[in-house]
Amino acid sequence: MPTHPCPNARWLAQSVSLIEADYQRSADTHLIALTLPALAECGIDLYLKDESTHPTGSLKHRLARSLFLYALCNGWLHEHSTVVEASSGSTAVSEAYFARLLGLPFVAVMPRSTSAEKIAQIEFYGGRCHFVEQASDVYPAAQAVASDANGHYMDQFTYAERATDWRGNNNIAESMFTQMARERHPVPRWIVVGAGTGGTSATIGRYVRYQRHATQVCVPDPEGSVFGAYHQSGDATLTARGSSIEGIGRPRVEASFIRTLVDRMIEVPNTESIAAMRALTALLGRKVGPSTGTNLVGMLTLAQEMRQQQQQGSILSLLCDAGERYLPTYHDETWVESRIGNCAAAQQRVQGLLNA
Repeated sequence: MPTHPCPNARWLAQSVSLIEADYQRSADTHLIALTLPALAECGIDLYLKDESTHPTGSLKHRLARSLFLYALCNGWLHEHSTVVEASSGSTAVSEAYFARLLGLPFVAVMPRSTSAEKIAQIEFYGGRCHFVEQASDVYPAAQAVASDANGHYMDQFTYAERATDWRGNNNIAESMFTQMARERHPVPRWIVVGAGTGGTSATIGRYVRYQRHATQVCVPDPEGSVFGAYHQSGDATLTARGSSIEGIGRPRVEASFIRTLVDRMIEVPNTESIAAMRALTALLGRKVGPSTGTNLVGMLTLAQEMRQQQQQGSILSLLCDAGERYLPTYHDETWVESRIGNCAAAQQRVQGLLNA
């Protein structure tokens, strides 16, 4: 557990107030109903909660806010802290935003392969990037950077699942159910959410149980991630090569991924994540990121199963971030061919699921 001098009470109060004031200035994110007539005729409705509209452009804005408040109220941050995080990009962008809000220096430890757009956003908010070669190197490197700077390692992969009040208090799960209240099927049969830290799936899983909803939680996991094997076996020592879909999937089992809160895992081939990202981009008329494509594959897989079993209901997932962050990478055909592979067959499968 981090050990730091107790923060100045006045500075602590001001810092919490700054974060809460920033939250009050933000409206909630939109809920998008996907127009898929073939499914709607069968009584199956799909929705995406658009987390790209946060000030820092992704779902991780919520996580960063919670992590900062958690660290502040635990006495782990003080007015001279350097904030350090291990992140592939989006969490670091959001944490850089909050560090600047509090006037604290910020260092993001990330793989060198992180998109240039995310690096530029971190630097825009005053953060500094420290690069490592492999995704598995971010953890010890972040600890070392924090130690050298006498700073605080936020450690999203440990604290994400406990930093948010899962019983309510305007968390993402409460927002989802409030926005669904007037829909045809207001209580989703499934909520589909990818896992990087596992914090969001944990919050949603706990909330639906606490509220006694019949909703189940599905995590679509990109190939190469360890979470699917861990969910099946319970062996926390497992490792894997890691994910090629930025922001989700991990090479090791993270402390914040609580397998008992996940009802279903679906392994998603990388080519299908890209194919679904492209299909959703065409459907919405604006670009989305690759992890949203992974989510869509999970949604469509569940919808097909529901249709075959003559079940009705709603499926709700997240639009995690905007695709503009990935223009030179996941939205570039040449880059995808060299890093992911040919997606032609996957595009046919995804289109088949959309039209089924």
